Amino acid sequence: MIVKKLIQYLEEDVPFEDITSKILPKELKIRAKIITREDCIIAGLEIIKELLKSFNISFKSRYNDGDFVKSNDSIAILEGNARNIFLVERTCLNILSRMSGIATKTRRIVDKVRKINKRVIIAATRKTCPGFQFLDKLAVEIGGGSTHRYSLSDMILIKKNHVRILGLEEAIKRARRYSTFKKIEVEVEDIDSAIKAAELGADIIMLDNMEPKNVEKVLEELRKRNLRDKVLIEVSGGINEENILEYAKLDIDIISIGELTHSVKSIDMSLIFEKILENDKE
Repeated sequence: MIVKKLIQYLEEDVPFEDITSKILPKELKIRAKIITREDCIIAGLEIIKELLKSFNISFKSRYNDGDFVKSNDSIAILEGNARNIFLVERTCLNILSRMSGIATKTRRIVDKVRKINKRVIIAATRKTCPGFQFLDKLAVEIGGGSTHRYSLSDMILIKKNHVRILGLEEAIKRARRYSTFKKIEVEVEDIDSAIKAAELGADIIMLDNMEPKNVEKVLEELRKRNLRDKVLIEVSGGINEENILEYAKLDIDIISIGELTHSVKSIDMSLIFEKILENDKE
């Protein structure tokens, strides 16, 4: 399935043929290397390996996804038909650059939070690039974070708009009837709604756009009612590297951060020709 998706990515870049690389001899084989121009957590090696395999391009790397790589280091050696290597070059680099950018940021945040709270989970959201959702989420996982929901099919998450239509109690009742086995998460914006969601049996309560002091008030009220241990508490909305420690020091379970995937700074990478492996047979 992933190979089919990778071919679709490639077809966007090569709808018909690579008219530039046709200037190269048809049977020419070369060696090339991929280097990173920045320190990073590498992600996407296993993915591009599948695409390269489809074009009979050999792939060797002394690194694994999740490894730290220094700037200007060679992360992979490719050998194969020159036309094929240049055909897939940009697609491979785009995948590696974006996934490594996500993994690097995720690892940086996870390491920062672990210093004060080893238990809390750093999670992604569904604010991903359309068509790239699986790879965005996989990059978060490689960086040490949680994928949260891959899609709307994974878990019931009752958001504000659902509640505005049905009311909180009716929304949770319907969710229970619809699915016996899926977790039910409820997004709330105030203390009263959080308490009510817990009393109605929500599995996870997402405190959306709450300041740390208000999150602490919710936690205190849940403890008073002996409800804290019955639910997972997730905080989300407006959380970034600058303010995350204010949330991480609280007794919460999950911090979800949209900017892990919606504001990606890709890692600068290049493919560089190294040598001809055999003479042109034409």
